[in-house]
Amino acid sequence: MDHSSEEESDISESEINDYKDKPYEDLKTGKYKVKVNGTLRCPFCAGKKKQDYKYKDLLQHASGVAKGSANRSGKQKANHLALAMYLENDLVNEADQIQRPVLPQPVNQTPEQLDVFVWPWMGIIVNIVTNDNALCESGYWLKKFAQYKPLEVYTFWSEQEQTGQAVVKFNNDWNGFVNATQFEKSFETLHHGKKDWKAQKTHPGSSIYGWCARADDHDSEGPIGEYLRREGKLRTISGIVQEATESRNTVVAHLANKIDQTNENLGELEYKYNEKTMSLSRMLEEKDKLHYAFLEERRKMQRLQRDNLHRIMEEAENLNDELEAKKRKLDCWSKELNKREALTERERQKLDEEKKMNDVRNNSLHLASMEQKKADENVLRLVEEQKREKEEALNKILLLEKQLDAKQKLELEIEELKGKLQVMKHLGDQDDTAVQKKMKEMNDELEQKVEDLADVESLNQTLIVKERQSNDELQEARKELIQGLKDTLSSVVRTNIGIKRMGEIDEKAFLNTCEQRFPKEEAQVQATTLCSLWQENLKNPDWHPFKIINHVEGNHQEIVDEEDEKLQNLKQEWGDEIYRAVVTALIELNEYNPSGRYVIPELWNFKEGRKATLKEVIGYIVKNIKTLKRKR
Repeated sequence: MDHSSEEESDISESEINDYKDKPYEDLKTGKYKVKVNGTLRCPFCAGKKKQDYKYKDLLQHASGVAKGSANRSGKQKANHLALAMYLENDLVNEADQIQRPVLPQPVNQTPEQLDVFVWPWMGIIVNIVTNDNALCESGYWLKKFAQYKPLEVYTFWSEQEQTGQAVVKFNNDWNGFVNATQFEKSFETLHHGKKDWKAQKTHPGSSIYGWCARADDHDSEGPIGEYLRREGKLRTISGIVQEATESRNTVVAHLANKIDQTNENLGELEYKYNEKTMSLSRMLEEKDKLHYAFLEERRKMQRLQRDNLHRIMEEAENLNDELEAKKRKLDCWSKELNKREALTERERQKLDEEKKMNDVRNNSLHLASMEQKKADENVLRLVEEQKREKEEALNKILLLEKQLDAKQKLELEIEELKGKLQVMKHLGDQDDTAVQKKMKEMNDELEQKVEDLADVESLNQTLIVKERQSNDELQEARKELIQGLKDTLSSVVRTNIGIKRMGEIDEKAFLNTCEQRFPKEEAQVQATTLCSLWQENLKNPDWHPFKIINHVEGNHQEIVDEEDEKLQNLKQEWGDEIYRAVVTALIELNEYNPSGRYVIPELWNFKEGRKATLKEVIGYIVKNIKTLKRKR
């Protein structure tokens, strides 16, 4: 049958259930044949390689296509869904015997297999008679019957009869059944089983009785019966075996269906593989034919190419002679033109480079001029401020000296007046009016001198405070000069005034020594490493190689301890030059920063080897500015 016309107008997934009724009626009326010559076939897959199916295989095929993947059309799914319905409803008698597996039945069942137990397996303990509270707890019984591996123990007590009962719960598998049976046999061995309990129920004594829970216990009255009915159900061993067998057969049947489906998919893949193989073989044959035709065509083209090449070479030889003469003439012209062109190009490049350099130079000069102008203005302003502050400080110092002289003069006059008054008190007559008047005048003068002295001392304190402020301002000015003029002072190679880092080791001494001991390429590295190591040693506050000496005048002075072990080792190992460089840096640190032990910059007069004054620094800056202006 031709299904191409049907598949041209496909249906959606939601219309499959509505569309399946039409092919189902066609199957029932015989329009589509499923059973052909005693074999079952899929009428909707007539072009497939596999044609004959078993009942379960065909049903599996129809169900699989109906549930289908995305590459199946809606009509194909609907047709196969109708085929599955037809097989399940109208051809069910064609099912194979394997499709309906018969579960094996136990043949010779023992009375134990027909016995009805409570499942999950449970044991019963009765006639628990004791006044010990420990027996009321389940832990006691779990420990007592631990060899039978119980899961839980539930106890039931009667306060009136002073007796108790218990239910022991085991695993619901066969191991649990074995443990429960052994539990029961342990009581039967001691003649304390279920039969013994029934026989001795009226006079049971103080011993406990136990057995496995069965149907009569399940249906009994009392707390044990209620618990068994609530927690378990009645099952026979044969029933449990049959249920397990049915479950196993169901799994086997499911696995068989999966194997059949896998085989079917494998068959389809083999069919596709054969098709691809045949197609590939045809393509390879066509490729060989095309390759052979290509080789033939290439040989023909090569022959034509050789003939054309021979003809062209002959023509080229004829033209070559004519071109050779013209070529020599053109070469002469070309050399002349190249010389002129190269000369012109060099001149043009030279002019462009000079123009670019002039532009860069002009820009740099303009920027430098602007920056220098700003720097000159800042430095001149700073110089004027420092000059004014210095004049004020000098005036204050002179005034302070004058005040100090006046104070000393007043103190001498006061002491002299006090002495005169004491003399007059001892020598003069108390009744002498002239003497009394003179003493009064001297007392008045003394009081005036004392008041003047107090005023002078007050003014002196004020001037001292102002002098300290001026000194602080001068120190701040030195710091600002150091910070602002680092680049200006360091840019000059040879200068008498500069910035020295007090406490920093001179690396030149290390470099001179290392150049004598190591190769040239290694000397720089060794010198830098050794200098950095000793610079870190200077920063260590625990190392203080100094000693204090007393002079004859009573003054104390702190000097370097030349007997220090570390300094002695340095001198012996690396020589006097490195030793002097380290000692110099150590003295500078102890003078300028003994507590912090880090390097401090200072304005320095390198010509005289001392700290530079503000006057020297300002004079140097003014001189440097004038020199720069003249150069510009």
